[in-house]
Amino acid sequence: MSDVDAGGGDRLALAVLTQYRMATTEQMHRVIAPGVRIEQTRRRMAKLRDEGLVDRITLPRAGRLRVWFPTSYGTQIASEWPELRGRRPPKTVSDPTAARLRVGHTLTVTETALAFLEDARRSGDLCRPLDWIPEVHHSLGGGEAVIPDALMYYQRGPADGEDGAMLRAFIEVDRATMGPERLSAKIGAYARLHRYTPTPVTRRRPTIAQDPVQETWRRHYPLFPRVLFVLDGTGPIGITTRIRALSAAAKEPAAVAFLRYVPVLAASLTDLRNNGPSSPVWHPVQDPAATVTWSQTPSSWAP
Repeated sequence: MSDVDAGGGDRLALAVLTQYRMATTEQMHRVIAPGVRIEQTRRRMAKLRDEGLVDRITLPRAGRLRVWFPTSYGTQIASEWPELRGRRPPKTVSDPTAARLRVGHTLTVTETALAFLEDARRSGDLCRPLDWIPEVHHSLGGGEAVIPDALMYYQRGPADGEDGAMLRAFIEVDRATMGPERLSAKIGAYARLHRYTPTPVTRRRPTIAQDPVQETWRRHYPLFPRVLFVLDGTGPIGITTRIRALSAAAKEPAAVAFLRYVPVLAASLTDLRNNGPSSPVWHPVQDPAATVTWSQTPSSWAP
């Protein structure tokens, strides 16, 4: 049986790595223990590796970058904890080769999480490490599903005048590995999720009145989460091209109806790093020339 400390940093480290899938030593340090020396995080990860809970690969980059991922045993242990219970366990990266093939996108998603976590710490908002949940499955029926790169819970601080409002966002991280058309098609998928209702189960002899069938997302969220596209892997021209593709998709009839209710915004990861996600660096897909903060509502976008 592992001797992971029940109330301390080892448990948080394993929970975070299980949920995030992969992270570098520096990323783990910034997520779980930014107030101490990074050597403590290195020792913690080495200890978890000795216990068989995590493993690592070394990338052939400057400094021989180490990337950590949970083992099958580590995932099994962490998935039984209350803080991760009820969430789909991640598909385990079983060996270093499999980890290396997935590392680019996964580390970018982790870096995006850090942009929000660190911004919340600076601004007095609440976004804890486990409030970032990658790959939450949302069924569309018929074997189809919408699986955002992450679902984020973010609570505004009372100093913002909104009485600590809870915000939720679906995060889509794009590294320019797919064409702009495939990227923009995701708006249509979210529009379908917004209106999707499961087929009701019919009974031959209904004995009591049944509640009307509601959209599936209402079982999980009081409001449909806003959708944030974070763009990386290309220069300013490529970013502009992809924002224009998202804007074109926003003109489709189904998307127009969806966008009346749900903010859909796009920003570059470079802007998030340089200015912080709470800065007005986000482009509404209906008005790509405008820049707003991600927490604004559409009614407040107009100057």
